[in-house]
Amino acid sequence: MSAVTIYHNPRCSKSRETLALLEARGLTPVVVEYLQTPPSAETLTRIVALLGGDVRQLVRTKEAREEGLSVEDLDDAGLIAALVAHPRAIERPIVVTETAARLGRPPEAVLEIL
Repeated sequence: MSAVTIYHNPRCSKSRETLALLEARGLTPVVVEYLQTPPSAETLTRIVALLGGDVRQLVRTKEAREEGLSVEDLDDAGLIAALVAHPRAIERPIVVTETAARLGRPPEAVLEIL
């Protein structure tokens, strides 16, 4: 099994459930608390590609609005730059392997890439 990374917010119940699900499967993922260590634009671009290419699925609409982001007015590169600057607006959790990524909403969705 290749390395598994989870972009995690310990205050989020879905993120905690997804981490517990991975651990219950015997995995020890690399845990990135993305609010403390925001992903770079390069990392987000790679994650978007692994998710299938739609950067908008990474946006938490309410939080983006609260951060003052006008998501509708941004192209993909601008949106990635905005998410780097405002990681609170990034959807969570995100589980990434070398070949795929999935949002843990619902947590079981990540099982299809393991």
